[in-house]
Order: sequence, then structure tokens, then C-alpha cells
Amino acid sequence: MIRVDDSGPIWEIRIDRPEKAGALTEAMLQDLADTLRTAHSARALILTSTGRVFSAGADLDAAHAGLATSPLWEEVSGAIAALPGLVIAALNGTVAGGATGMVLACDMRIAVPQARFFYPVMKLGYLPQPSDPVRMSALIGPARTRMILLGGHKVDAETALAWGLVDEIVADGSVVDRARELCADTVAAPLEIAHGIKAMCPVT
Repeated sequence: MIRVDDSGPIWEIRIDRPEKAGALTEAMLQDLADTLRTAHSARALILTSTGRVFSAGADLDAAHAGLATSPLWEEVSGAIAALPGLVIAALNGTVAGGATGMVLACDMRIAVPQARFFYPVMKLGYLPQPSDPVRMSALIGPARTRMILLGGHKVDAETALAWGLVDEIVADGSVVDRARELCADTVAAPLEIAHGIKAMCPVT
């Protein structure tokens, strides 16, 4: 289930399926895409999840029906990258597979120390979504991107920080609380200034 709190200037979108490690179904992806199309009024947006895993990617039961290669993944990540407000991924745990794309499309990524990052798309017999290697290479370089996508390398939080895959590790407290702190200046600034600065620092 996708839960949305749009009651204030900082929207929160939460993947709420801890019993399935945040695995995404087609309906959940469509819900995300539909929600993001309406989020242009948000001054800032936090993308997070419930439980110990951010998302295991595609629901494995649904993956065999073509979900792993659905254009919805690219639609979601593209919608995130197109938002004019600040978008922060508050990673409460591990990010795997197709869920990586939506995280890469955010402006910032903060994570708990237990987070891990892996994208076993080649092992599963699929190509990654087209924008994912481009955005990953922009953050960590082409060689490290090949390590993850071709070498099957699993990246821990400290390595992710050193490489630039995440921007901060939140060792104490809530990643969502920290994300809200990082949104505070953007929300307080004049709209045209906040949007203008983001436009000068685009996501690839």
C-alpha cells in the first residue's frame, strides 16, 4: 500500500508493506505514478517506507507476469525527477532492484546504517530501466555502476556514503525527521528561489 500525507508543504509518500519487505505490485506502482503527477504543489517531498527494508523491488509473484520490465518503473522515476520541489529519499533500510530507480531520481538520499544497496537485474535476466544506469553513473561513476549492475556487488551504507550513492547516514533518530530538517530551508524560502536553485542543480 502507498500512503500519502499531503496535509502540509512537505508531502510524505510511504511504501507501507513491511510484511513483504516493501515489494511493489503493479497497483502500487500505478498509485505512486498517479500521486507523483499531483505532487507539483509540494514545496518538498519525502519518499520513505515502513519496516526494516525500504523496498525489495518488484513483488516476485508479480515479476513473472512482466512487472520487472514494466514501463511504470521509468514513469515513477521520471515523475520524481520532474518535480520542482526538493525530493529526499529517507531510506529506512535496504533498497533492491527496480526500487533503486526511484531513489536515484531523488535530489538527496539519507539512510540508516543498516541499509544495503543491490540491483540484481542481470542475474534475473532483465535490463535495468534506461535512466537508472545514467543516474547511477552520475552519482558514483561508470566503473562503480558496472560493479553493481554487472558484478552483482552489494553496497553497505558506509560504502554508499563514500561513493556518493547516499548523502548522509542517520545513525540516531528517524531518517524521516532528519529529512524534514533538510527540507526546512526550502520550505521557508520564497517559492521562486527554491525552485530556481533546484532547476540549477538538476537530477540527470
